[in-house]
Formats: sequence, C-alpha cells, structure tokens
Amino acid sequence: MATARKRPRPDEDTQAECPFTVTHPDPNERDKKSKRRRQESEDQPVPKIPLQATPFSPMGKFKDPNNTMDRYYQVHPHQKWMDMTRYNSFVLNGVKYYSEGFIFVANSSTIERQKNPGEARQSRQKSEDDWVARILEIRASDEHHVYARVYWMYWPDELPQGTQEGKKSIQGRQSYHGQNELIASNHMDVINVVSVTAQATVNQWDETNEDEVQQALYWRQAFDVRTMELSAALPRCKCNRPENPDNQLVGCTNPDCRKWLHDDCLVHDALMKTFARLGTDKPHKPARIKNEELGGARPLSPSESGAAQTAQQSIDVKPEDQQTIKLADVEGAGPSVKVDNRVVPTPAGSEPKRKGRPRKSEIAEVVNAKPYEGLFTAVINDTSPPVVEIQDLRENVTGGEKTWTEPVHCLLCSAEIQ
Repeated sequence: MATARKRPRPDEDTQAECPFTVTHPDPNERDKKSKRRRQESEDQPVPKIPLQATPFSPMGKFKDPNNTMDRYYQVHPHQKWMDMTRYNSFVLNGVKYYSEGFIFVANSSTIERQKNPGEARQSRQKSEDDWVARILEIRASDEHHVYARVYWMYWPDELPQGTQEGKKSIQGRQSYHGQNELIASNHMDVINVVSVTAQATVNQWDETNEDEVQQALYWRQAFDVRTMELSAALPRCKCNRPENPDNQLVGCTNPDCRKWLHDDCLVHDALMKTFARLGTDKPHKPARIKNEELGGARPLSPSESGAAQTAQQSIDVKPEDQQTIKLADVEGAGPSVKVDNRVVPTPAGSEPKRKGRPRKSEIAEVVNAKPYEGLFTAVINDTSPPVVEIQDLRENVTGGEKTWTEPVHCLLCSAEIQ
C-alpha cells in the first residue's frame, strides 16, 4: 500500500526530478504472494522487504507503549534502486553531507525566493521555509544522479487534520509548540540531492532537563503517519499543558512542591482573584488605607458618646430571657433550612441547587471564562521574589490605585513563591 506523499512532486522547472517512489507493503501479505510467484517462476527472485529502524526515540510515549515507529518499506523501481552504489556521504556545492545527518530541502516557496532575490521578504509561517529531513540512505549511479532516502521532519503547522494527541483530535500548531520546534516522523521519501539547500542542526529536547536551553532547531515529539498519532509531551503546571520553551515558566520554591507553572496561568489566576475582589466598580485601595478606615469606624467609648461614666461596659444576655420570634409571624418570610437545630431563612430569590453532573458546555464556560478582560491586565515581573503587576483599566472607577503589585502564589500548593 502506497503512503500518501507529504511532499508533492516538484515541477520540472523548479527542482530536479526524482524517478523513485516509496511504498510500505505488509510483509505478511508479501510472503503469501512470494509463495505463489515461486510456484510460477523460479528464475525471478522475490525482493526482500527491508525494515527501517527508527532513528527517533521520543521521551513521551504513544498509546501503545511498544510502538517503535519502525517501518517496512520498498523503493520502486526496486532493481534500479538496488543497482546504484550506496555511499556514506555526498558533496554538493563544496559542502559535504552525511548519512544520518539533517538537511534543509527546497520547496516551492524557497525556489520562488531564489528566483527573486531582490524582492522584500514578508512575514511567513515556518512551514513556508525550507523543509527539513533526516538522511537515511544515499545511493548514486554517477555524479549527476545522486539520491537520498529520507524521513521528513514536520513543522507543527503541517500536522494534518485528524492528528491524535492523547484523547484529542488536533490539527496544526498547538499553543505549546515553540518557534523553532520540529516534529519527527516516519514519513519516508526519496529525493534528488540537488534539492538540498544546506545542512541543518536539529537537537532532541529532553524536557526533564530543566537547565537545557534550545538555541537551534529541536524536536521532542514524534508523529506516526500510520496511526496519525502524536507522542505525548511532558505536562506542566496545574493545567497539565506542555511547556512552550519560548514562554516563561515560574518554578515553585516550596521544597515539597517544586512544580513549574505557566506564566499565563499565574496571570489568569491573579486576574480572577482581582475581579472577584473588585468586580466592575470597586477601587483598589492599599492595606494601609483600609486599616485607617476600619480604625475610624470602631465603636465609640462611653466617654466619647457622652454616656455616664458610671455605666457598665457590657451586659450578658441569658438565652432564656430572649423572646423568640416565630418565622410565621414575619411577613414575606421565604423558605427555610435547618442548620444546627436552628431554622434559618433563605433568600426569597434563591433557586434550589440542581442535581447531577454539569454539562460539558457548562464546564467549558467556567474554564474559558475571563470576566476580567477589558477591566484589568497583569504581567509577572521577573524580580526576586517574583510579583504580579496588575493594572486597572476601568476609567469610571476612581478613588484607588490604578497599578499595584501582589505576591505570586503556587497554583498547586498555594505557597508564596520566593
């Protein structure tokens, strides 16, 4: 069964032709056919189906823990491919390229840019840049006919519709994919090496190494084109989303926690708390002003209120001396509930609590709700200790501070981050 080609065949006027194609037959089916062929003709040997061991071992796993991404393949025309000499390297424009190395491969976008070198470069997606591949095998009949069998690396933008990531079906770049991130795959092809534009440096990123910084192209996930499955990435933070290395993470300093938290998750938490405290109309006042206001509102002493100095400070009220007011005697009394043997009225406008599990749509609304948008903004200041700086955007609210800072707390253990 032939695989769907990720890279379309180039036009003759843009890139060198390649007469070879790759298929991925089932070795079990081929064994059955080979038996029939041997019975028909003993003169023509049946070509073996080689197995390509994967050069990629992602840290994250697939659903099937035994999935190695190894793949059977067959290059056609088979005999023409096998008649060529196998090499460990080739030289193109003075640059030596080795088997198992990474390369940039020209596509229609890069060819167009080469045709118009003076044209201004506009912003474009990574998938519009040169393709990236890993060389698996090099064969040539002469210096004018040199070919490489490769595994393609995907830009995240190229992930096809229906890609399976855990229990989700995704397509294209995800929020955790970095600017220089690639995805390894077992999508095989044969290319004419004239299409190679340069050597590529691609490193595997070990997400468990917290000190590793990615300066060049890198990969951490692998895409199995047979099952359309993407290997897992290491979850971070309370939200369990993977890390985007282009964005900041904040580490909890609690020795019993030590979890890494997304910058945007900490900002969201701070803004939700701010909105719950101030809403749409309350000004933010620092703690010092609030304490002064509370001090001015304390109860007056007998001397300040003009009462006689001989008056007692307080009197104890005995429960049996209290007169009980029956709820039935109170006009407009709403329904009541019994708490600790006491009857407590509930607000007349309250609704009974609904039973059963909430709908998925209700959960999504709660998770995605950002009631603070347009009212407050916040950023994490990389100080020691880190603080969240909150800005009040409400123009109709006066009498309080418009910008202030608050300590950052861990979303998992609630400890203040130092």
